[in-house]
Amino acid sequence: MITGAPVDAARVGRDGALRLSFERRGAVTALTGCRSTLPLQVLAPVALDDPAAVVSILNPTGGLLGGDRLSIEVDMAPGAHAVLTTPSATRVYRADGAPTVQTVRLRLGPGAVVEWVPDHTIPFAGSALRQAFDVELDETASLVLVDAFSAGRIALGEAWRFALLESAISIRDRCGWLLHDRFVLRGRAGEDEPAFGRLGFAESHPYFASIAVIGAFDAARFAAEVQQRVGGDTPGACLGAAVLPRRGALVRCLARNAPALVEAVERCWNLARAALLARPPLALRKG
Repeated sequence: MITGAPVDAARVGRDGALRLSFERRGAVTALTGCRSTLPLQVLAPVALDDPAAVVSILNPTGGLLGGDRLSIEVDMAPGAHAVLTTPSATRVYRADGAPTVQTVRLRLGPGAVVEWVPDHTIPFAGSALRQAFDVELDETASLVLVDAFSAGRIALGEAWRFALLESAISIRDRCGWLLHDRFVLRGRAGEDEPAFGRLGFAESHPYFASIAVIGAFDAARFAAEVQQRVGGDTPGACLGAAVLPRRGALVRCLARNAPALVEAVERCWNLARAALLARPPLALRKG
């Protein structure tokens, strides 16, 4: 008789895993494999006017708790195209012990496309989050990856009051690294004027995002359009864009409020879709 590994009852609902597989079926993409354990789930793919499979990843427990360990893996067959998002912002609650750890692994085959466009993450006061993206893609694959945060529950005066916020993005193809980007922030609980809000840091912009765009496109033109059409015309937000040494561009965004962040990220995403895929903007029809 074959038996599985013993289950630690204390970890049920704390160690979440999600495995998704996508394949091209004619002109559209189908979700062909889906396995999940709480606190990770997905909604059924949404039919939109687009060849991509649009899937929302959700946490039915309402947020991430200290000590949670989450693993998301996505495998894209040749020519498959997926848009992965969330129904709303992700909340990270106070951690009295171990931090929340989330790892995301994306594997893109020839001609595959992933658009990772979740709503932003909100680290509550005293929370601790370690997050890592690990992406391997074919030389003909394309990627848009959004990594966005608020500095806390801003309206409650919790900006920069988290204990730890760490995020790393690693992207490579068979020729080597395309991007490795990492930040580690430790909050300033008890300070009246957190250092991160000062000149030279976030400069009183408590919302921030990084947007990586990888593929066969004119990266210099895209970066210039982001500066001119988004950075120069989005009230409450400031942006910078740089061309990567190979196959891509990286956008940084600072925003004074959540609406400005959402608008800036969406406009950058729209430009990336046009540049990478020659596709129009995609309305996700949330809420």
